[in-house]
Amino acid sequence: MRWKNLRERTVYANRWFRVNLADVQLPDGRHLDHFLIRLRPVAVATVVNEANEVLLLWRHRFITDNWGWELAAGVVEDGEDLADAAAREMEEETGWRPGPLRHLMSVEPSNGLTDARHHIYWSDEAEYIGDPEDDFESDRREWVPLKLVPDMIGRGEVPAANMAAALLLLHHIRLG
Repeated sequence: MRWKNLRERTVYANRWFRVNLADVQLPDGRHLDHFLIRLRPVAVATVVNEANEVLLLWRHRFITDNWGWELAAGVVEDGEDLADAAAREMEEETGWRPGPLRHLMSVEPSNGLTDARHHIYWSDEAEYIGDPEDDFESDRREWVPLKLVPDMIGRGEVPAANMAAALLLLHHIRLG
């Protein structure tokens, strides 16, 4: 069963997103109004070192009033390469410059409401260049053993689904 988006109109927009109202035709011919959010792509990056520790940020999200572990992430600027954006975000938020990045996965974290795509990259090397430029993004940055990741996710310490999926895949790749 395929829903058809017949037309959209923007009801609000800024440089980060647009809220649109779509006229959607259901398979049985009925129509419904459906709000959706059009977002810029997000680039995410981390590094896993030789000791199989992953670089994470401990941060508070005011929207959900929740603390949790995350990877460095941010909006891709116009014309910016996805991997370059991921490297930039990691450096700005952690103070670590990643080595060559590999694409880990791309996910749609909320595809019933948004067209957001998060592109997640990782490296197995990084260079510490100093305190993070965007130190307000997180309370602390830590190297966490990958072997602890599944239990951390089970306890709700990694609340963002995209981050949990990426960390579980890294766990699988590095530890089997």
